[in-house]
Amino acid sequence: MSNARPAGHQARPPDFSAHDFRASLGMFATGVTIVTARTDRGELVGLTANSFNSVSLSPPLVLWSLARMAGSMAVFSNGLHYAINVLAADQQALAERFATRDTDRWSGVDFVAGANGAPLLDGAAAHFECFNRSQYAEGDHVIFVGEVERCRHRADASPLLFHGGRFYAEHPL
Repeated sequence: MSNARPAGHQARPPDFSAHDFRASLGMFATGVTIVTARTDRGELVGLTANSFNSVSLSPPLVLWSLARMAGSMAVFSNGLHYAINVLAADQQALAERFATRDTDRWSGVDFVAGANGAPLLDGAAAHFECFNRSQYAEGDHVIFVGEVERCRHRADASPLLFHGGRFYAEHPL
């Protein structure tokens, strides 16, 4: 399968505003993750992301995306491993902290190092320890595909959800 389209075929220009597009995307409820890694010098890096999805069961692949202009782009694009921490319903404050700039995101955060050093956040509903398999630059983001080397979950955990620009921790699941 080729990602290139035949010559002469292009998408039509959008007939909506960026605001309308963002609002429409917000109608898709998602889980909330914090993607974590370590720099070559051992410094902790992490960010909140709801652009997480499964890709394949065999091999086990997941994807997430990061804005090209993100300050942590170099760490994630050059690193070999990262972890995706799926947040539990009681971790909204953590999601907000890791989405905030110019703050010490790691102060007082409990975690353990995964097999390849990426932080696994205590209390998360699930962890995926990933090898940084491939990256695809598309639009203003880079799509990261991770090959899952280890995963675990808490069967009793209720997930933190995001919909319409708001977090939801109480839901009938």
